[in-house]
Amino acid sequence: MAETLTAADLVIFDCDGVLVDSEPISAAVLIDELARLGVSITSDYVHDHCLGRSFPTVAKAIRESFAVPLPEDFEQRYRRSLLARFETELRPTPGIATLLPRLRPARCVATSSSQQRVARTLEISGLARFFGTDVFTASQVARGKPAPDLFVFAAEHMGVAPDRTLVIEDSRPGVEAALAAGMAVLHFAGGGHLRGRAPDLPAEVRSFDNWGDFPQVLLRETAEG
Repeated sequence: MAETLTAADLVIFDCDGVLVDSEPISAAVLIDELARLGVSITSDYVHDHCLGRSFPTVAKAIRESFAVPLPEDFEQRYRRSLLARFETELRPTPGIATLLPRLRPARCVATSSSQQRVARTLEISGLARFFGTDVFTASQVARGKPAPDLFVFAAEHMGVAPDRTLVIEDSRPGVEAALAAGMAVLHFAGGGHLRGRAPDLPAEVRSFDNWGDFPQVLLRETAEG
């Protein structure tokens, strides 16, 4: 692992739960919107069936689990409610805004979120300036996480080989996608949705919950001005 990390030329960040502490908000909105339809789910259900997956995959799981049709505008209603709460509640994960300017390798975002949602998420959190247009979503590939497609697509666009790429993920599907892509991966457990939960990860994957523990070999000695 140490040799792979030292050689990394690109760091791919997942967004929700890694760059921003959005997952507790997302879970609360989904629970509320489903309750309006008479469907009751818990935060544990969201963690087990929704974390790290695209909304179409989540909607499919809900329909199959509860044998309930979802209104055609359900996704739009969910996203509208979510973005409204993001405006006042969304925060970056502690320490990430200090770490990003110090990062030696190139960086980008690869997320299961929609393009509209990730764009607004990065704007609200103040992190958009660190990534510019280097933001990739599951809508750009045939298969979402845990398939490797999104990470492979992002690395190809950034011009970096998979074996010189490090992925930072908070979800099991995301971790599996990175491993399937032949990339090094670290599991970030610093989001509110993972507090108190034991990571369910492959044995070779290291988990950390504080950006102060990010590998020093990937950081500049001093922050850029």
